[in-house]
Amino acid sequence: MRSFLLLLVFFGFSFAGLAQKLTVSGKVIDKETKEPLTFASIGLKGKSIGTITNMQGEFDFHLSSEMRNDFLVINMLGYKTFEAQIWKLLDVNPLVIEMEKSSFILNEVVISDTLTGGEILQIALSRIEQNYPMDPYLMYGFYRDLKKVGGTYISLLEAAVKIYDKDYKEPRNKNKLRESVALQEVRRSIGYSSRFTSYFDQDNLLEVLLRHNSVRYRHFPCEQSFFNEVSRLKDSYYDGQEIYILSHKGDYDLTVHVEKSTYAIIHIEYEEKIDDKLNKKRGMVSKLVSSKRVNNFKKFEGKYYMNYISLDSKVNWYDKETLELKFETELNQSLLINQVLPNAIGRISSSEKMKAYGLQYQDPPYNKKFWDKYNMIKESPLDRKIIEDLEKQGPLDTQFKDN
Repeated sequence: MRSFLLLLVFFGFSFAGLAQKLTVSGKVIDKETKEPLTFASIGLKGKSIGTITNMQGEFDFHLSSEMRNDFLVINMLGYKTFEAQIWKLLDVNPLVIEMEKSSFILNEVVISDTLTGGEILQIALSRIEQNYPMDPYLMYGFYRDLKKVGGTYISLLEAAVKIYDKDYKEPRNKNKLRESVALQEVRRSIGYSSRFTSYFDQDNLLEVLLRHNSVRYRHFPCEQSFFNEVSRLKDSYYDGQEIYILSHKGDYDLTVHVEKSTYAIIHIEYEEKIDDKLNKKRGMVSKLVSSKRVNNFKKFEGKYYMNYISLDSKVNWYDKETLELKFETELNQSLLINQVLPNAIGRISSSEKMKAYGLQYQDPPYNKKFWDKYNMIKESPLDRKIIEDLEKQGPLDTQFKDN
């Protein structure tokens, strides 16, 4: 009996240990300038879980205690990859990781091959089905959208989501969402009751954001004239690999990063110039000031999956009669993928699938324990400014619980 009780105690401690969570908190900076590195990719070697740094280069990375012997990996464009075992970092306080620029990017790069920027991009587009998943997969991610009017944040929505997709085949209808999405947890503020929210699109904003994956939805023009205008910039370095950097300037600015060895597109930045088109709404007219989106991809088990995607847009609102500027609205959206499950068998059922209308109307009860250990982008001074704006209507935790 005594041996049996000792065995129970042993297994009790063992299971408690397995259930424990570790958190690695740190800051990523440039070794020479000491400047913070924004959106550096944080992950575990050989595993698909991860996060990214915030605007101050800071991160909190939550993982299970059984991963303490795994290697933390940090990647940033133009820098050497950082690797260190988790257990060696846990007691370092403060943990400041200095990233060293690669000697490759510091030297002048001479383009010795004959490929033009347009030719490289054409090869990259032709190899999408080789470089991206062609079997069903699941992704888990952290979604956020922020609405701002006249310099003040009026609403915040944060959600943990599960995303299922069959493959990266080119869709026939590029305006129809191909992925299935389920909401795991949602928290939001009562800012959605503001009268100004009616000046923003009332659609499901996460669905809109997913359709801005330019590789998945093949947003690139097909005309040869477009490829003729794509130029090559200085080559660079990412995750131990040399990459091409391609650029297009015109009605919009486009930058594409392509890995040399595979011709995989790993990063896209797209910025649209001012749109002169006026749209009528609520007795006013609006004009797009700017729209910028970023797609970033991460390699896992030989294929490239979404790492994060963001979309920022600004719109000016004018008096319908006098065309006097009344106010400006800003919408900031982002999705961080913190885990990928390739070759997924289970898909998202119709009962758990998110609805086509706004996420703020389909959220489950606020679960504080879930969010305390969830891999999301670490709070920054900007986030605290957002919280200050929103808490003019009451403490945010209270708002979450009440909504």
